Amino acid sequence: MHRLIAALLAAASCAGMAQAQNTPPAAAGALLTLEHALDLAGAASPSLDAAAADRRAAAAGQRIAALRPNPSVTVDAENIVGTGPYRDIESLETTASLVLPIERGGKRSARIAVADACSDRAAVAAAIAQADLRRAVITAYAELIAAERRLETARDQAVLAAEWLRGADVRVRAGRASPIEIQRAAVARLNADAAVERAARLADVARFTLARLIGQPVTAPLDMAWFAHVPSGHGPGAPIDSRGTLTLAAAEADLATADAGVRLARSHRVPDLTLSAGARRFEATSDTAAMFSLSIPIPVFDNGKAALAEATAEHQRAEALRRATAIEVDQAIARARADAANAATTAATASGPALRAAEESARIARIGYREGKFGQLDLLDAERTLAETRTAAIDALLAYHIAQAQLDRLTARAPIQDQ
Repeated sequence: MHRLIAALLAAASCAGMAQAQNTPPAAAGALLTLEHALDLAGAASPSLDAAAADRRAAAAGQRIAALRPNPSVTVDAENIVGTGPYRDIESLETTASLVLPIERGGKRSARIAVADACSDRAAVAAAIAQADLRRAVITAYAELIAAERRLETARDQAVLAAEWLRGADVRVRAGRASPIEIQRAAVARLNADAAVERAARLADVARFTLARLIGQPVTAPLDMAWFAHVPSGHGPGAPIDSRGTLTLAAAEADLATADAGVRLARSHRVPDLTLSAGARRFEATSDTAAMFSLSIPIPVFDNGKAALAEATAEHQRAEALRRATAIEVDQAIARARADAANAATTAATASGPALRAAEESARIARIGYREGKFGQLDLLDAERTLAETRTAAIDALLAYHIAQAQLDRLTARAPIQDQ
């Protein structure tokens, strides 16, 4: 059954990644390192494409904000198609005018400030998308290695269980053991085979997940040395400071956008002028005359107070969210540091002294069982302890890499914006 699931997942992965054929694949048999996986994911990620499109849109918005209002040309014809002396065009008066809107109150500079703030926010969003993708790839990469190591452990246990069953059968036939040993060994083998099937399914899912992220099937071996390496020195670190992190930079960019919005709303309270200059021609005398006009709206109904109040409230909300974000980021960094340090300690212990002790205990139990010094229950208990210790070591290493990836994401620095 697990082979059918693996085939379906592989087929779906290949079909979904046909669009990424231009991405350089990993060489067959070559090691697929984490950095290579990150490069492949960056080339195939739709989230990065979306972030790049947002940045282009923000850049276009900056150009739009800098544009001034377009002038317009109006042509008026009066005293035509009437009655009496106005039945024909002898009394026609034609006026051609150039109308020029004049912005007041700093509206253009306020628009530019809003567009600049939106551009900065788009840059931060792009960096966040990159950091999120990195965390996702590291997590998927570590989960696949962990799943493969769990599968390897399960297969080793299945081989041992088959050997125990054969050995128990020989011992029972020779009259050296009770028939119950065959039953115990048969149950152990059934459980071991079922564990292999479960581990194989989970490995297939983990492989499919990483393949979707990097945009191509995962056929090369992974970097097991990277997974097994846990650096030392996870003691108390530098004081926690969320300034400059991506999450806080996003909140600060939102605050800057809201601040620019207040300035824009305030500028709209100043009425604009409309200047018109043109020439009028009198058909009856063929004379022409210049004309000028100036119009200004009267803010009787909409004086901009409501819009300014709305923008001010949005600014206050953004300021409150920025303060809340700073607290939350500091707390999250503190938790992530503790999680990474605890996982590193657990991984170092589980994959070091504890694993060596379990392996030595199982080795002694196997020798003693073959020599008749230990019973079957002693052997099964030692092997179960070894399998559990190996699994615990794998889980601890995976927890460390996930916690470290989360910590790196939380402490990722925001891009420096050009002033």
